[in-house]
Amino acid sequence: MMRRRTTLLASCTALALALGATACGGGPVSAGGGDKSLDGQTITVAGVWSGSEQKNFQKVLDAFTEKTGAKTQFVSTGDNVSTVIGSKIEGGKAPEVVMVPQVGVLQQFAKQGWLEPLSKTAGAAVDANYASVWKDYGSVDGTLYGLYFKAAHKSTVWYSPDALDQAGVEPPTTYDAMLKAGHTVSDSGLAAFSVAGQDGWTLTDWFENIYLSQAGPEKYDALATHGIKWTDPTVVEALTTLGKLFKDKQLMAGGQKGALNTDFPGSVEKVFGPKPQAGMVYEGDFVAGVAKDQFGRKIGEDANFFPFPAVAGGKAPVVSGGDAAVVLKDGKNQKAAMRFLEYLTTPEASAVWAGAGGFLSPNKKLDLASYGDDVTRETAKSLVAAGDSVRFDMSDQAPAAFGGTKGAGEWKILQDFLRDPSDPKGTAAELESAAAKAYKG
Repeated sequence: MMRRRTTLLASCTALALALGATACGGGPVSAGGGDKSLDGQTITVAGVWSGSEQKNFQKVLDAFTEKTGAKTQFVSTGDNVSTVIGSKIEGGKAPEVVMVPQVGVLQQFAKQGWLEPLSKTAGAAVDANYASVWKDYGSVDGTLYGLYFKAAHKSTVWYSPDALDQAGVEPPTTYDAMLKAGHTVSDSGLAAFSVAGQDGWTLTDWFENIYLSQAGPEKYDALATHGIKWTDPTVVEALTTLGKLFKDKQLMAGGQKGALNTDFPGSVEKVFGPKPQAGMVYEGDFVAGVAKDQFGRKIGEDANFFPFPAVAGGKAPVVSGGDAAVVLKDGKNQKAAMRFLEYLTTPEASAVWAGAGGFLSPNKKLDLASYGDDVTRETAKSLVAAGDSVRFDMSDQAPAAFGGTKGAGEWKILQDFLRDPSDPKGTAAELESAAAKAYKG
């Protein structure tokens, strides 16, 4: 699945200097040295990916096999990672490695005693190759369990250059200007936005970008840990801001009903498919992969993005997400699994997927030249340049019952808000009720 989860990261000049012989061009790296010492061993890797993402991750798995001799098998879990992995552990069929897309789920797995701490080799590579925020998000109670291999930049609004040109509008820099530009696009014949309301996670991303910009990073951090209640006035204010879009039928393709019947791939199709219905779609950098792979769009020409704009005088938000590799204690081949995680810490491993597209790496040692187009290169550069100012997707930090379950918690409540955005205070109260229950559990 093309999940949410996003980011921005460290200085391009420093990055270029740091690369040297360790970049994807083929210098020595620390993950087994190509000695084929794992010949005959097999590891199973589970993750949410399907379609083009699964296909491209398979290239990384194949490169690991080529390097070490270990065979790999990928299992797609779908959305409910915690439920699927829990049942596999109970059934005695635990995979060795899981690519976990939510901080909250990683914390849940660690607290249930399911995870093996990362090796010293992997930990040293994380210290050397990543901004410290990524180590923080991969750690529980001071122990590093997760290696963030794939990141998402979730503060990108993708648009059809033709649609904006036809309407005579420039990419906006404020939220209000974005809605105003949307009306101009709508007046020219296309709806402004395609909104994937059928997938509740996309609505959490809308909220989080608005909240981070409008309320600021300290409030964001507090809300992410339930340190403040969802009935806080800042939440009501952010919902009110989001409601300006949701209640304006001129701005959304198909109106509220159309949005609620549109999933994420469908939202991209409505902008970049053969019969465009909207000029813009908000979601993470992974929109580019769908536009390119499924609809043949040339990134930078037929599809481009502008940063999610600043809200109400705040700073432009930098929301991220990512998939962290973890090793399960119940897996049968932990030695090979840990070697795989050590491999994933290298720029060599990231370069495999970077070249295939639809991928950003938080690894600051990865040569930006590894990416296949200028737009992705610039997105990756900004991800690295943001360093520790990145804020991880809030719903991904929450317990899965609140922030990561289809048809429940935040996903469902925001879908209900999309259906009827007339009562932000009531929606905030519903969110608080669901959050209080989930965080206690």
